Amino acid sequence: MINLVQTLESCWYLSPPWGKEIPFLEVSLLEKVYVTTTKSFGYCCGVEWSAKGWSYEIVSGKDNLTVLGREIIGTGNLQLVIKEKPVFCLGELVEFRFHGDGTPIRIVQGIQLINDSWFYSIEWMSPNISEKGDEIFTSRDSIARVTDYDLERVRL
Repeated sequence: MINLVQTLESCWYLSPPWGKEIPFLEVSLLEKVYVTTTKSFGYCCGVEWSAKGWSYEIVSGKDNLTVLGREIIGTGNLQLVIKEKPVFCLGELVEFRFHGDGTPIRIVQGIQLINDSWFYSIEWMSPNISEKGDEIFTSRDSIARVTDYDLERVRL
């Protein structure tokens, strides 16, 4: 007999939240940007998928700002202070080492540079379905930020 819950979770983790094709990024990681809402410059240190599209983490002075793509203008200049590039890419299938009882395969939905280390956003918990089956409840807590140690490249 097929375990429908496990099948649904597998499909959930493997289905990109943005649809079939990854939408383009407004700016690159580590690119110098102008934030129109604060009229300040900063560097893009992270990007993560949200319900409104790509959400960018911008370091501006001592502040970290989270903005949407329409709130920033890229300059094309990259900050080259970090030696290592991210190990995984947005949209890449990875195996989550600490997956519990569910399927280990996940999609990288975000990349952030925190204290000179790369972190990857993956969905670690599937949504809840109402008892009637007519509503799906997701939580912002379903996204985990993990290191490359927690992930392995999927070999197809």
